[in-house]
Amino acid sequence: MYEPIRTKSVHTPADHADDFPHLSRGEELDIQLAGHLAALLAVTDELDLGEAGDRIAEQVARLRGAAPARHAGRTAAPAPSLHRRAHALAGRALVVAASRADTAVAILAAERMDAHTAALAAAPAAPLVGAH
Repeated sequence: MYEPIRTKSVHTPADHADDFPHLSRGEELDIQLAGHLAALLAVTDELDLGEAGDRIAEQVARLRGAAPARHAGRTAAPAPSLHRRAHALAGRALVVAASRADTAVAILAAERMDAHTAALAAAPAAPLVGAH
């Protein structure tokens, strides 16, 4: 009644599926964490927070195996906006560090979140752009 399928299904893995490298979940998380920290480093350098930037750079270097590029230029972004961005980036790094069980980065990210929260609380109130 039914004829057997004679061709390979589109769901069959390719013959050479092992020809390209696969990363483990831990390696993927390390890459993601290094990316969040590198973005945090750029904002930290823009805020001219040298010591905090050095600590973040150490963790990026540990994760990537090479020292990160440091932010050389400045933008016209107001400090409160930069602190909010840094707080969000530190929060992302904290989430990934927690899932990776990277205690050193988790502690550093939590400290940076606290520092940016304190900086925002100490800054004069400015209207939020785009707030509804």
